[in-house]
Amino acid sequence: MKYRDYYEILGLPRDATQDAIKRAYRKLARKYHPDLNKNNGAEDHFKELGEAYKVLKDTEKRTAYDRMGSSWRDGQDFQPPPQWDENFEFTGKGNDGGRTTTDFSEFFEAMFGRDRAGDHSRQAGGNATASDLEGAYSGAQCSIPGQDHHARITIDLDDAYHGAQRAISLDTPMLDAQGHVAVQSRTLNVSIPKGMRSGQHLRLPAQGGAGFGEGRAGDLYLEITIRDHPRFRVDGRNVTLDVPVAPWEAALGASIQVPLPDGAVEMTIPPDSGGGRRLRLRGRGIPGNPPGDLYAVLKIALPPADSERSKATWNTMRQAFDFDPRADFYR
Repeated sequence: MKYRDYYEILGLPRDATQDAIKRAYRKLARKYHPDLNKNNGAEDHFKELGEAYKVLKDTEKRTAYDRMGSSWRDGQDFQPPPQWDENFEFTGKGNDGGRTTTDFSEFFEAMFGRDRAGDHSRQAGGNATASDLEGAYSGAQCSIPGQDHHARITIDLDDAYHGAQRAISLDTPMLDAQGHVAVQSRTLNVSIPKGMRSGQHLRLPAQGGAGFGEGRAGDLYLEITIRDHPRFRVDGRNVTLDVPVAPWEAALGASIQVPLPDGAVEMTIPPDSGGGRRLRLRGRGIPGNPPGDLYAVLKIALPPADSERSKATWNTMRQAFDFDPRADFYR
């Protein structure tokens, strides 16, 4: 995927005001409009201008775009930084509903083409803008609910198993008095119930946008992502763990202690277990109804041949077994 420098496309500095962005787009759009400019490449450049303007004119998209950093160059191979949109609060009004269209680049689709707001927006009044509210409000009897807001947060696997109380900071884009995009932060104390899994949404009532008149505030929906763990891998509610075992434990069977996110457990290794065998611990994954399972994947660890004694032992094993590890390798 190639990075798109939307500021460069519009010929603007990164601190340009929203008015400057609008003026630059209008000027360049007239210059490269296919009906007015028949030169080769004019239509493609016109599409690039439209994509750049679609992002930079929207304070939420622009803020999210700026969070990826300023060191990238247009056309450079690009992968978004990990958790680039974490703790970013947005309304969802500017998303593109998950549509894919050839009018936009792969970069745009990867960053903004999905429906980040999900299906949580209120059916009545959930997407009203400030200008809509002002136009609709004609007296004390008018009440319009506030917009629902959305953010993505990352929790630890331990939080998913046990629940937690966390203070989270959210960044919200806004325009300052000079027309520049700025970020306003707020901190919330959040109770994370146990059993949360990646992709689930935690609803915080009345923590979204303010209502108008007597309308109630919107809700805040936190999309949960479980942070990568150095030992455990998570898939839904199921958890996988690589467990190192000695060759004799795999061959002869053994009872070993295995650390889990919710405490250690004694696990039986059946005799003649090969490397890669998956042993299932039912119900020991992330809690839920039903809970997930935990899978222990056996990884055979070989003792080092770092002394004369250990080398002699390995040589004795080689002579004792009629064993070809590649017997089926070339079939």
